[in-house]
This record gives sequence, structure tokens and C-alpha cells, in this order.
Amino acid sequence: MAYKSPLDDPRNAAFAWARYKRLMRFMFGATVAVVAIAMALLYKQVGLVSVHFFIATGLGIGFSMLLMSALMGLVFLSSGTGHDESVENSLDELDP
Repeated sequence: MAYKSPLDDPRNAAFAWARYKRLMRFMFGATVAVVAIAMALLYKQVGLVSVHFFIATGLGIGFSMLLMSALMGLVFLSSGTGHDESVENSLDELDP
């Protein structure tokens, strides 16, 4: 039997998704700042190299940071709303 998830309530879901979007906006700003700092440090350390090097580095850092923050944000959303507790675990019945 599946339990009712707190995210089934529209008000709880709206609050949780608004918090997730706020977290993602903050992390986007942090990502832009980190990429800008990394580009400045690379230019200072390496100097003039191919523009493709800077594009690839910026995209790699940016994509990695945004992917990690999106996945961690979903973990926080799931745990913070109580959605994790609503999942049925049939292995609990097997414990003696």
C-alpha cells in the first residue's frame, strides 16, 4: 500500500517547488561567479590560448555545478517535504 505523499497537496507542493526554484536561482548566481573567477584565473595563469579552451572549461564547470545543485535540491525537496517517508518499504515486514 502506498502512503499519501505530502506533495500531493497543492499548497505543500507549491511551497516546496518555490523553495527549490529559489535555491536554483541562488546556485545559478554562484555558478556564474565561480565560472567568471575560474576564467580570470585561467587567463592569468595560462595567458592567450584558443578560445575553445575557455568555452569548454566554462561550460564544463557550469554544467557540473548546475547538475549537482539540481540533484541536491531535489534531495532536499524530497526530504524536507516528507515525501521520503511516504514511500512503502516492503523489506520492513521481513525483519524478525
